Amino acid sequence: MSDGPHHPLPRRAVCTFVGLGILLFLAAGTMRWAGAWIFLGEIAIGGLVTEAWLSRHDPGLLAERRTARGQAGWDRVITSIMPLLWLTWLPLMALDAVRYQTSQVPFWLQCVGAVMIAASFYIVYRTYRENSYAAPVVKIQRERGHAAVTTGPYAYVRHPIYASGLLTYVGTPLLLGSWYGLAIVPVMAALLGLRSMMEERMLAAELDGYAEYLGRVRYRLVPMVW
Repeated sequence: MSDGPHHPLPRRAVCTFVGLGILLFLAAGTMRWAGAWIFLGEIAIGGLVTEAWLSRHDPGLLAERRTARGQAGWDRVITSIMPLLWLTWLPLMALDAVRYQTSQVPFWLQCVGAVMIAASFYIVYRTYRENSYAAPVVKIQRERGHAAVTTGPYAYVRHPIYASGLLTYVGTPLLLGSWYGLAIVPVMAALLGLRSMMEERMLAAELDGYAEYLGRVRYRLVPMVW
């Protein structure tokens, strides 16, 4: 029998906090880095609160988000590349902003970055509240009665989770104080864009009502932009 429903959540948050902290502080050469501590706190607390909410209100989605079963092959490639980018992106920003201090991001922009990361978690919460099929991988969840979701944030953009990811991608280098980190964001955004287009193609072909939804909601990630 497992150790209970409440233990895995804080353990996951602690592992995230420690793992990302090692990447950042080792590369920075110091732990005296306020931006990194704020970033780690937001990621750990945001993840903990999100999973706790799912555990109480949508355990089916929480279970779905812990498995990659049924993932499309092309999506497996993209989701393998993204973590590798993060593993190089975070140390790069630590080297740039702290160890060598080659970037000087204004304090007010670092505050904007912190707000963007917090806003991304709010978008994730609103998305999960509307969409019980928001799995971390692209697939059709027929066993769960998968249906097209058109309400909440989906009324504005087709991929609100990806939109939240874009906020995190921009907010993180601003908060950590790295212009070099910000310069990498277009590459990460391009991967999100590619994934969104591939996902739409599959859902339009296999999910009832999704093709009609594409005709009603014009924008993928950013309202009035794209």
